[in-house]
Amino acid sequence: MSQLSEQELIRREKLKALQELGIDPYPAPLYPVNQTAVAIKRDYKGEENKADFANVCLAGRVMSVRDMGKASFAVLQDGSGKIQAYIRRDDICPGEDKNLYDKVWKHLIDIGDIIGVKGFVFTTKTGETSIHVTELTLLTKSLKPLPIVKEKEGETFDAVTDPEFKYRQRYADLIINPQVKDTFVKRTKLVNTIREYLNGLGALEVDTPVLQSIPGGAAARPFATHHNALDVPFYMRIANELYLKRLIVGGFDWVYEFSRNFRNEGMDRTHNPEFTVLEWYTAYKDYYWMMEITENLMERIAIALHGTTVVQVGDKQLDFKAPYKRVTIYDAIKEHTGFDVSEMDEDGLREVCSKLGIHTDKSMGKGKLIDEIFGGKAEGKYIQPTFIIDYPVEMSPLTKKHRDKPGLVERFELMANGKEIANAYSELNDPIDQRERFEDQVKLMERGDDEAMYIDYDFLRALEYGMPPTSGIGIGIDRLCMLMTNQPSIQDVLFFPQMRPESIG
Repeated sequence: MSQLSEQELIRREKLKALQELGIDPYPAPLYPVNQTAVAIKRDYKGEENKADFANVCLAGRVMSVRDMGKASFAVLQDGSGKIQAYIRRDDICPGEDKNLYDKVWKHLIDIGDIIGVKGFVFTTKTGETSIHVTELTLLTKSLKPLPIVKEKEGETFDAVTDPEFKYRQRYADLIINPQVKDTFVKRTKLVNTIREYLNGLGALEVDTPVLQSIPGGAAARPFATHHNALDVPFYMRIANELYLKRLIVGGFDWVYEFSRNFRNEGMDRTHNPEFTVLEWYTAYKDYYWMMEITENLMERIAIALHGTTVVQVGDKQLDFKAPYKRVTIYDAIKEHTGFDVSEMDEDGLREVCSKLGIHTDKSMGKGKLIDEIFGGKAEGKYIQPTFIIDYPVEMSPLTKKHRDKPGLVERFELMANGKEIANAYSELNDPIDQRERFEDQVKLMERGDDEAMYIDYDFLRALEYGMPPTSGIGIGIDRLCMLMTNQPSIQDVLFFPQMRPESIG
């Protein structure tokens, strides 16, 4: 165990003292809670309905105490919010037990302890709805002091903002910065809105493997592991795309999955090695249909979370009302760099990169170079929701060739606030074409591109049975949540983001 602070040692002494008094500091979990802080403050109307609040039972964490001698005011925080409790010696320690008030409540109970209270609701002279406590039970003794947070008139104005603390000790962050909960409540609401929308249209939610023998479905570096029972290497999935397409082959017309993916790559404000993506695939549809479904979904999410299609993101207001502007990737690059790269070969693209100050290396093929140009010089310009469409075939090894534009594929990415939110295709279902593109990826791998795709021979076999014309999409749930909750970092929408391990003993 790491060395304890003076305050932690004092709390352990209090723990011992409670036990010597015969008080169990960690009693059995059953406690008959029948109210929450927010519900009491919302529904209590004074004389009008005080009988309904004559026997309330609430459990919460002690967040502050004002000692008034034979009585105290304490602020309790439960899962819904905060409420004031009035604790009087003569009520909780009647008769000969009055000395327990001083021994226990005043000297052995600390801020951070979890207590249960029973009593009746009343309004103080200052107009604050409070609980007059008639019975008090210690439910959990806290052995570690909470960071000090200053409040005024019930509002936090000095919340702990240190990222190192917030992300490592999210449990404590949620206690002392309860407003953080709102982001995660909205995240759940966002996911539920998507699920309800897709289910209402007839889609089927499914599960596919997280451990895969071939990390397919995206261009990314995987996490590798070893399957002891089979004695073969396995990989954490980088995408679930190829498995969902297998289900389309098998006869499901519309499948979707909220997929936890893993990519052994960099970490920054928009990237975490473990992240959540929604992917769905629909038979007999194309990327034009997918654009309409996507913009309607985004509009619905904005309204569900904010009551309007307009969402505040930093100092900008983004309007998610459909329809969205559509711009080809070549037009986007030309508009923001002045270069028309639509007919350029690899050498020409490298020259453009050099002129634009974009770093390249010999492993990069034509598709990667175009991606670097767009990502470095154009992507960040698209603040309002915009579909970037019609990508070169070299950038999209799983995408159907464009029906009207040679050299391009039917693909779009949804941009908002300068970041990709969704990526969608008319899916490639020609097994011969798919095999050739996989082989091109192997050539890139041989040049040193560690994000190039592996050949998935089982997936090729599935395609040979015949996959109907299909449209598919991937939506980054973490980034979408950042956008819809106005959070600047992906770590702020993940309960427990990855961090370098600390030594805490």
